Amino acid sequence: MSPKKTTQKTDAPTGKDTPFRRPLDWQNPDFYDSEKLDEEMRRAFDICHGCRRCFNLCDSFPKLFDLIDESASGELDTVDSKNFGSVTDSCTLCDLCFVNKCPYVPPHEFDLDFPHLMLRAKAVKEKNKGAGFIKNQIIEMDRNGPLGVAVSGTANWTTKASNTLTRPLLEKVMGIHRDAEIPSFAKETFIAFDKKNPLPCNTQAPGYGEKVVLYATCYGNYHQTSIAKAARAILAHNGVEVVVDYPGCCGMPKLEQGQIEKVAIQAKSVCEKLAPWVEKGYTILALVPSCSLMLKQEWPLILPKDNTVALVAEHTKDICEYLVKLFKDKGMVTGIGRLPPFVQNTKTTDPNKAPSQDSGNITLHLACHSRAQNMGNKAADLLRLIPQTKVDVIERCSGHGGAWGMMVDHFEVALKVGKPVVTQVKNLNHSYVASECPLAGTHIAQGIEKEGSANIPMLHAHPLEIFAMAYGLMEIPQ
Repeated sequence: MSPKKTTQKTDAPTGKDTPFRRPLDWQNPDFYDSEKLDEEMRRAFDICHGCRRCFNLCDSFPKLFDLIDESASGELDTVDSKNFGSVTDSCTLCDLCFVNKCPYVPPHEFDLDFPHLMLRAKAVKEKNKGAGFIKNQIIEMDRNGPLGVAVSGTANWTTKASNTLTRPLLEKVMGIHRDAEIPSFAKETFIAFDKKNPLPCNTQAPGYGEKVVLYATCYGNYHQTSIAKAARAILAHNGVEVVVDYPGCCGMPKLEQGQIEKVAIQAKSVCEKLAPWVEKGYTILALVPSCSLMLKQEWPLILPKDNTVALVAEHTKDICEYLVKLFKDKGMVTGIGRLPPFVQNTKTTDPNKAPSQDSGNITLHLACHSRAQNMGNKAADLLRLIPQTKVDVIERCSGHGGAWGMMVDHFEVALKVGKPVVTQVKNLNHSYVASECPLAGTHIAQGIEKEGSANIPMLHAHPLEIFAMAYGLMEIPQ
């Protein structure tokens, strides 16, 4: 089924059959009414029960269908509402059911928006019970990030999955599974690196005259700064003037906990700082699909009457989306070369699978939040610009779902959900494995390791890093 195109700017369809999405009515007291929420959940769940098209998207739908199938009547009427929590908790707000699968989204009379119904349920739970002290500390990205960078050596040692001294303690105190990979902290923020290492743009490049603000995101600023460095290098090499900015986190971690009001406050704050750049003719580029989804789609649905939010949303692009259009419209600097095979750790624990020593081909995992933006597979389009390189795409959830997949209650399920992706990666056996979602990429790598295939020579990297390597702008690790 072809993805539906949705608009985020209106409460009414632009055409008779054009799917659209309604703004979140989170400021209405009825939004938090438990009885009205239950009534709507039962209405939606009954429709989902009769359809079941989304059975294989995530763990929410199997949990819902099991509840119904195992009930006394085999129908929703004998399912106790107190069990709906397991369905809500399993939703990671990937949006794929709304965008790619559901035939009942507006303007259909059923008027279904399953992810935002789950978000409403999370918001009601947050209002009534709260996320809890520990979870609230974990999602404070702009407090934890600077602290983690300041003590990165100690922080990374403490959180390393192989640390049998500290990780059981973290599991007990914070609820993060002892085997789950936790993002490491950079030695310095990308903002600090950029200030110390200015990079002028190539005035002879076809793209000269373009200007962008590189929204570093909390992950690119505090954790995997190599993604931001690769983006900046590719843009500058192709003549684009790059201003680096990071006014704050996009709020996705708080949205996952149903803290809509806090996300709204953050959206207003960030947009007030980004909007002046837009007014000067700059395009906002987000490094991570989850962040571009927030800026482009979720923020306008949370604050539909805020003109500043609308302005930023209209002028925000996903980084791969922008680069593909730039190269198509204006051309790209020559000199990009074929990737060599990745030859590190050439031994394999699987005697039936020889390491791929003869190709520099790429397996690309298409991130859920990229798919949810209905912009096409821009990361694949970008990587296919590398000469003589085969790019195989996996369109399936990795199972990680942000911080969801790291928690004790979900880690094993996350590995199970991601197993088909791991199997495909192993079968393709390409030298390079990429995902636009850094957490998904790490999760896939961990899945491969847990299946005893850690020594198959594959470089797990972000598509931007791989593209920069092919350009000679970043070194290939050895």
